[in-house]
Amino acid sequence: MIRINENKIFRKEFITINFLNQNAAKICKLELVTKNHNLENKITDQNLHRPGLALAGFVDLFSYKRIQVFGNTELKYLDNLSIENRKKSLENIFQFEIPCIIVTNGNPINNELLEAAEKNSVPIFRTEFTTTKLVYLLSDFLDDQFAPRITLHGSFIDVYGIGILFMGSSGIGKSEVTLDLVERGHRLVADDVIILTKKGEGILMGSGVELSKHFMEIRGLGLINVAKMFGIRSIRYQKRLEVIVELEIWNDENDYTRTGLENKTLTIMDVEIPYVKLPIIPGKNITVISEVIALNYLLKHYGYDSAKDFQERLNSRLNLKSEDDRAVNYFEHDFE
Repeated sequence: MIRINENKIFRKEFITINFLNQNAAKICKLELVTKNHNLENKITDQNLHRPGLALAGFVDLFSYKRIQVFGNTELKYLDNLSIENRKKSLENIFQFEIPCIIVTNGNPINNELLEAAEKNSVPIFRTEFTTTKLVYLLSDFLDDQFAPRITLHGSFIDVYGIGILFMGSSGIGKSEVTLDLVERGHRLVADDVIILTKKGEGILMGSGVELSKHFMEIRGLGLINVAKMFGIRSIRYQKRLEVIVELEIWNDENDYTRTGLENKTLTIMDVEIPYVKLPIIPGKNITVISEVIALNYLLKHYGYDSAKDFQERLNSRLNLKSEDDRAVNYFEHDFE
């Protein structure tokens, strides 16, 4: 069985405000308001923080390393203070090295807040989204950036909407099977280097790397660009991993499943993924079998298990003790 090296799991330690601005500004509709700021400030915590208590003077538990979200409550509190008290309130949070501030609901930013931020080179963003919507969108983005990831060697393809990862020894034919599936209308996610990212508790999302995305190496032929050769319908950039298929040369000493009653799984980053070991022998159509694996997964997902159905039929037949084992008991006049 394939062994996954858990030591290859990695996480980002931080992202910069510049990275946030380039990759999340469109998603969260962020507008950079300050002119004097440090976009190299680091975000080391994926959670967000609303600094209401800190503005009021209680900073013992202030989570200053997080992005600070100023909603209606925080801004209303500042507006109700005198200018002198407002400056003192802002000093409570700007004494810490906070990464950035995001003002929600398209609220105007008072001069004291803007001056304090620029004095300390803290970027301020504004968004028209409500605080609730911003927190939802930005939290999802940050969760993805700080999620655990692992790099595997294989070929990843979408077959009938099911993400199948082909693995096996080098030269076993993973890319060739994947290419055959693409030619039959299925969609390549990535070949050779696959990055799996854990999203939530039971979901692994797979993608390729920027340099080699949608390129494939076919031994004896060389590199091909699947997107250019087969068109946009042949690719996708990401897909949930749902089945792992290990290809191996037929070995008489190995025990391969015959009924499918045992549901084997492979654990990656604490997520159990259905696992199929597929032996290769001359004349075996791996491409068609791969399509059947995807369709069988879909049937199980919707509550039907072929192996269990056959077992129930067998038990029922044994109990009946019928004298005739034919599928039909009487042939009428259809002699074709």
